[in-house]
Amino acid sequence: MKHTIHIIEDDSSVKKLLEITFKEYDFSFISSENKRNALVMFLSHNPDLLIVDLGLPDGDGKDLIKQIRDVSKVPIIVLSARHDEKEIIAALDVGADDYITKPFSVNEVVARIKANLRRNSIDDSIENRFVCEGLELDVNTRDVVLKGKLLKLTPIEFDLLKYFMSNANKTLTHKQILEEVWGVGYQNEMQYLRTYVNALRKKIETNSTRPNYIKTESGIGYRFTCNIK
Repeated sequence: MKHTIHIIEDDSSVKKLLEITFKEYDFSFISSENKRNALVMFLSHNPDLLIVDLGLPDGDGKDLIKQIRDVSKVPIIVLSARHDEKEIIAALDVGADDYITKPFSVNEVVARIKANLRRNSIDDSIENRFVCEGLELDVNTRDVVLKGKLLKLTPIEFDLLKYFMSNANKTLTHKQILEEVWGVGYQNEMQYLRTYVNALRKKIETNSTRPNYIKTESGIGYRFTCNIK
């Protein structure tokens, strides 16, 4: 069954490029040019993923993301010309799953779509084991194995890795990670996060200064990279 992508974009040239790309990759799609129509189309068509521009003619796309998040966990990728770190963090914090800046590569957009669709297809209630390129994490036994070797992780390191792996290929803000792993009240404890990420990198990365798994999104947070086959 084809996945349906909902394009929410008022720039006709960008919308056309996305539509041509999605046809090529065998995605179905619907399109909206403003917030009002987007909400109606979303509720009536139940798409599998949304591509949202922030600069819509009848308001900010972040407001639309908030409305969608009130009723659905559907993956949302922001595609915007806004490069400011504060804008990116704000969009992710209100519920966007990913953020791509314009100008963009259509190959990157398709790769991000596939990654988000794949992650969304996993039922978290039954997902107890995560595997990524030689790295395995078992939620039940709390074992972490790298290329056949059992690793010794602290409880926090395990919880941090579990959060990263369960959100593979998704940009996570510092605030999101701190709240999920440490809890409410730790949103500003950046040193905690940096310390544990560095410790975790030393245990799972071949070269912790040039990580393959845990990538830094400068000024925003981290992305756990796992190639999608």
